[in-house]
Amino acid sequence: MTEALYISMAVLWVVVLAMAALQFALLRQIGVLHERIAPMGALTLDKGPKEGEAAPQFDLIDLGRRAVKLGGVNPRGKSTLVFFLSPTCPVCKKMLPILRSMAATEARWLEIVLASDGEREEHERFIARQDLGAFPYVLSQDLGMTYRVGKLPYAVLIDEAGGGLANGLINKPE
Repeated sequence: MTEALYISMAVLWVVVLAMAALQFALLRQIGVLHERIAPMGALTLDKGPKEGEAAPQFDLIDLGRRAVKLGGVNPRGKSTLVFFLSPTCPVCKKMLPILRSMAATEARWLEIVLASDGEREEHERFIARQDLGAFPYVLSQDLGMTYRVGKLPYAVLIDEAGGGLANGLINKPE
């Protein structure tokens, strides 16, 4: 009788240790998933600039060391689509062919600027892997926070006329 009790206790301890290992593995996986979907800037629930308002002005330098001006009147008379993305965002990667197509077919009236934040080296590798050298690619946490980017992908269309925000923001905050 005592022998059966010892055997059942041993089996119980094996099950408890297996459950603890499984719980640790699940917690680790949740952490990995959280990092993959982490938002740019800060996760904010309040609204950013409203449609029709003047777009905030930013004078930035892209990863190719080119000057990028966002907001205000575009000197080339084009609207600007600022597309916020992340190298770890699978949906963003799936949208890149669409952006390339838009850049080619809508070039007469639209410029596309890619925006993100984080480590420069990671983004430079992403640009090389995805062949994004033709697009201005800026790293600016302030840009993401100004537009209240809370989830990716996210895009803002800046109207060429006066630098106002156009209708139809992608992932517009509720």
